[in-house]
Amino acid sequence: MKFLPTAKQSLILLALMALMLVTRYHHLGSALHLPDASMAIFFVAGFYLAGTVALPLLLLEAGLIDYIAISMAGVSDFCVTPAYSMLVVAYGVLWYGGAFYAKKLYKPQLSTLLPAGLVALASCLISFLVSNGSFYWMGGRVADTGFADYVQNFLRYMPSFVSVAMAYIAVFGLAHAIGVVALGDRHAGTKQA
Repeated sequence: MKFLPTAKQSLILLALMALMLVTRYHHLGSALHLPDASMAIFFVAGFYLAGTVALPLLLLEAGLIDYIAISMAGVSDFCVTPAYSMLVVAYGVLWYGGAFYAKKLYKPQLSTLLPAGLVALASCLISFLVSNGSFYWMGGRVADTGFADYVQNFLRYMPSFVSVAMAYIAVFGLAHAIGVVALGDRHAGTKQA
């Protein structure tokens, strides 16, 4: 296991951190701003950067962006509750989903598109279940919690969060495929020499 990313991985990490910086501030997106790419970033980072120091760096960046947005830019702190700490678990699910796919299922072939999509979808759903469930049950923002109400809450918000993450992951996958074709798997893939 390597701790520090290679030069190529460092470029990937910097690009992912830049994307998080430009999308996370406006979590829901608007006509002028892209929706938050954080869920996809953690999945993709797990694919390319597993075994490196990148996970804590990305977690730190996410927390710093939120802190600055709330403390200096007037963004609401409604989502910052005791459940906020569970984002570490939610993002970890995505990271390890990407790492699992890279280690166990990835091949530079079209046949791995379906497994990639299934692992990404399962990772996104579990991650959203952790973040949304912890906010609902531990956040203290819902006065009368109940399972039926939670299911409605989950079904109300899950499609937008998961579909945005899956769209970003699809774009990353397309970029990866183009890299594999242009550079060959030895240079575009996750395996390091």
